[in-house]
Amino acid sequence: MAAALNLIWFLPVLTVFVSLVIPRQHSRILKMFHAVSALANMVLCVFFTVKIYGLAMLSGVPVGNALQLQYLTDVSWLPVLDIRFIIGADALSILMCVLASIIVFTGILMSWNIERPKEFFAMIQILGAGVLGVFLSFDLFLFMIFYEVEALAMYLMIAGWGTGRKDYCGKKLTLTLALGSAFALIVVIAMYFEGGVGSWDIRKLADVSFSEEFQTWAFPLLFIGFAISGSLFPFHNWSPDGHSAAPTAVSMFAAGVMMKMGTYGCLRVAMYLMPEGAKFWLPYIVLFVLFNVVAAAFIAVKQRDLKYIIAYSSISHLGLIFLGLCAANLISIKGASLQMLSHGFLTGLFFACIGMIYSRTHTRMVDEMGGLMKVIPLIGVGFVIAGFTGLGLPGLSGFAAELPIFIGSFSASSITVQVVAVLAILSITTTAVYVLQATNKMLSGPLNPKFESLPKASVPEKIVLGIYFICLFGIGLCPSWISRFLDTSLLPIFANISR
Repeated sequence: MAAALNLIWFLPVLTVFVSLVIPRQHSRILKMFHAVSALANMVLCVFFTVKIYGLAMLSGVPVGNALQLQYLTDVSWLPVLDIRFIIGADALSILMCVLASIIVFTGILMSWNIERPKEFFAMIQILGAGVLGVFLSFDLFLFMIFYEVEALAMYLMIAGWGTGRKDYCGKKLTLTLALGSAFALIVVIAMYFEGGVGSWDIRKLADVSFSEEFQTWAFPLLFIGFAISGSLFPFHNWSPDGHSAAPTAVSMFAAGVMMKMGTYGCLRVAMYLMPEGAKFWLPYIVLFVLFNVVAAAFIAVKQRDLKYIIAYSSISHLGLIFLGLCAANLISIKGASLQMLSHGFLTGLFFACIGMIYSRTHTRMVDEMGGLMKVIPLIGVGFVIAGFTGLGLPGLSGFAAELPIFIGSFSASSITVQVVAVLAILSITTTAVYVLQATNKMLSGPLNPKFESLPKASVPEKIVLGIYFICLFGIGLCPSWISRFLDTSLLPIFANISR
């Protein structure tokens, strides 16, 4: 079973190599091959989630700060540098793998009519392999190798298949993410030498008490390095421009998975391995979160391009994840973890709907639309459900994720965190403004005559919508099993943070 777990990240790589022998002119076979591979990987992730859930419930609540990894592969890889190939899974990592696999599968379905599908689908699979490897890696050097795959692949996809200022936006995204990776890599290398255990193993480094002086300078560099991928202010500008130029599947992947890769790194690496640095710096970092949560929501109100609206909405909702991390108690961290999943599915649905609408209307400007619910009702319902999830409507995943973030933030020891939490709650009204404003202008009112004969949702589009509906309502209506499952991952991390 340990070898089978490696299939989660290796299957996309294998798919890319096998697809090279499929002639370009057999595009239908090529597309079906990639779709079946992505579906198989999604099923594989769900299978391991069920298996690991059962093992976690049998083993009970973990004691201490030791991670309970299942189906572990731990072999020497580069002995001269003490680098080991450590692949394993716990609740948090396998749930993030489920999210990533769903985004990849639905992204392929949304790109069915893309030009040069052979290259495009191969790049999606490479993106998927990279982020899945991040979630499953527990050797820091291996973690960073998988982490570095994303920025270059994103640039190639935006430059090759994007629109508008695609070269500028692609470079901006890549260079900003590369800056964050450089920050993180500096600290990762320093931790190896400072730790004194001759290992990059996250489990061994968690037992190391790094000096207070080291954590004081290293933690902010590491946390910000990862947080750049999560669009933490003032490193957020890559996101709106990147989304505006990216093809639909890339926007889905960037907002749905890649931004969570950053918040995952902040929790799994920065906070877990340097708890003293976290205690010192998080009450200050939360001041940057204030922009994400509040200011980004106000900026979204002024936007008219659907992608810019959702891009700034994502920055605002990512701010809630950072708020939960900065509160640094078990309830808020659990809420932040749930928000990673919720927001991933939410933005996947949002950008999928925008792609469906743009492919029919050839515009993303809400002022140029109107009455679309009359001709494409299912797609309109999808956009409304995504909007209601972003508003935190009970019964949807946004409510199940945001509530523990706010409760945990109010019980934080830092007054600053509590004040930011109050402002974050008040900003929900701003979220309602831009969501309802865009929805009303786009879907309600008189129908623009040139949109009278828009085609209904296709079968692949219905599958995409159905998957996201199940995920958003599933988490919203039955959050308790995910919450209990996450405890097995978060309790050891919290034990290290609170020691």
